Amino acid sequence: MNPIDLVDILRNHTVYIQTHNFPDPDAIASAFGIQQFLNCHGVEAALCYDGKIDRLSSKKMLDTFGIVMHSKDELPDMTEEDLIVLVDSQKNNSNVTDLIGDEVACIDHHPIFFPYEYSYQDIQPVGACSSIIASYYQQTDTPISPACAAALAYGIKMDTADFCRGTTALDTEMFSFLFGRADWELVTNMYSNTMEFDDLRAYGAAIQNIQIFGGTGFAYIPFHCANALIAIISDFILSLDVVHIAIIYAKQTNGLRFSIRCEQNRMHAGNLVANVLKPWGSGGGHPSMAGGIIPSEHISLLGEDMHTTLQDAFLKEIATMEEAL
Repeated sequence: MNPIDLVDILRNHTVYIQTHNFPDPDAIASAFGIQQFLNCHGVEAALCYDGKIDRLSSKKMLDTFGIVMHSKDELPDMTEEDLIVLVDSQKNNSNVTDLIGDEVACIDHHPIFFPYEYSYQDIQPVGACSSIIASYYQQTDTPISPACAAALAYGIKMDTADFCRGTTALDTEMFSFLFGRADWELVTNMYSNTMEFDDLRAYGAAIQNIQIFGGTGFAYIPFHCANALIAIISDFILSLDVVHIAIIYAKQTNGLRFSIRCEQNRMHAGNLVANVLKPWGSGGGHPSMAGGIIPSEHISLLGEDMHTTLQDAFLKEIATMEEAL
């Protein structure tokens, strides 16, 4: 894709850049990066999202890198004529709210589960969406500020788990491109004081509730916690030497939120969660990391013992997928 085509599509319009709900560091960095890229080419855009920025590390990004994002409720003036660029997200996915504006562009690194005709589409199977955005600066020789380069570098580090998860050549090439252009004091600052005291309660619940069946670890968190924290805990559970697939789910106000992690090349986590949750909800994601949700109104369909129902469904699907390997 030619990034200048995106500039031409958006020129002379009111533009919003929308991330997935409850944006994580890669989503925030990617949105900031494309906002600054567009600004360099004469197109102003506002960043928006639905849900909350509820992890301390994500909140800290806004202050550290000077990023301004608006929640859906802060956008009363958005109209049907306004243009939306989806970043680190895709239209019709369960983790993206359908805002009133027109989604004309999509820049993402997740698999496509719901095809949609955008005027501009750049979806690549790479480790971090931030890598795609960084490539726009490199391809077009667009100047990048030290803060923006630092934010994108941090986004790459976080979504690839420091190059240990789903990393591709583009991720390493773009990190190298950003390395000499970034303010590394800003990146270093992001690694201090990023855990909140309440996070320990979620870790404790997951440890207390963990059950392991033949290398598949299940853990339930029986209270609301940030989506990003659920993902972090799933990484933590996967780090156990006896766990090859981690399935973490937490009770939230809108349903049961899932985070899945698989060891590299074992099976496709996105397909696993999509297939299992299909009768009750939805899910999807990358080969090694994925997520999903069962809405509150469908939880009763799991029966009296939802844990056994979920465990049986996941283990059955895992066995089916392993037989097909």
